[in-house]
Amino acid sequence: MGLRKFKPVTPGTRFRVGASFSEITATKPEKSLVVSSKKSGGRNNTGKMTMRYMGGGHKKSYRLIDFKRDKFNIPATVATVEYDPNRTARIALLHYADGEKRYIIAPEGLQVGQTVVSGDTATPEVGNALTLSKIPLGSIVHNIEIQPGRGAQMARSAGAYAQLAARDGKYATVKMPSGEVRAILVTCLATIGAVSNSDHANEVLGKAGRKRWLGRRPRTRPVAMNPVDHPMGGGEGRSSGGQPRSRNGLYSKGFKTRSLKKYSNRFIIEKRKK
Repeated sequence: MGLRKFKPVTPGTRFRVGASFSEITATKPEKSLVVSSKKSGGRNNTGKMTMRYMGGGHKKSYRLIDFKRDKFNIPATVATVEYDPNRTARIALLHYADGEKRYIIAPEGLQVGQTVVSGDTATPEVGNALTLSKIPLGSIVHNIEIQPGRGAQMARSAGAYAQLAARDGKYATVKMPSGEVRAILVTCLATIGAVSNSDHANEVLGKAGRKRWLGRRPRTRPVAMNPVDHPMGGGEGRSSGGQPRSRNGLYSKGFKTRSLKKYSNRFIIEKRKK
């Protein structure tokens, strides 16, 4: 895994930094694990635009990813490492001993031909999924469940990882990618290792067209709008627009938007760093 710099033969490649794709071993996905994906263009079921700056983009198929890792104690061989257009991380195709095939999020360092296992009898090695009660303290983990059996919901994007810091009774203390320290039930599953494609954060698209290929339309600055369109619109000349705020008037720099009644507030031991 690495980055590739391009020669400035065109304006679009002058500053472009892209992925090398050196870890990719297959170009076509497993047919049985692919479903069609329909674009919304930011419109809801009545055709009204509810999300701005969405639309266009290359046609994509959705790869079904196994976030539950619920085939316990059945060894699986890594058949391929593939690109997934729906996420920043790479995915790996597993061939289980009983003949089933599944995709998982590929951890950093996972190799083709390697064997991975899910369950508490597995060793704490890269790609294996265990409950937090069986993972050694200090381990780097990803794909963490919030509720047992629900499937991984945390630390799933490229390069993300969390660290298992401590265990106390039925809760484990985990330091999240944001720096937040959170209590999670020890019966929740997590996968050993960090998520692959950690260089994704250093990629540079190079031109506006590549952003359009990803399905993102141009974003209008609020200070360039009229007063009827945004609280920061209007004014004579290049006026700054006053206090930065959202379209519905909520302050956007440092204003707390997290609900005071959110169910997971009680599990947060230490808030994320500002």
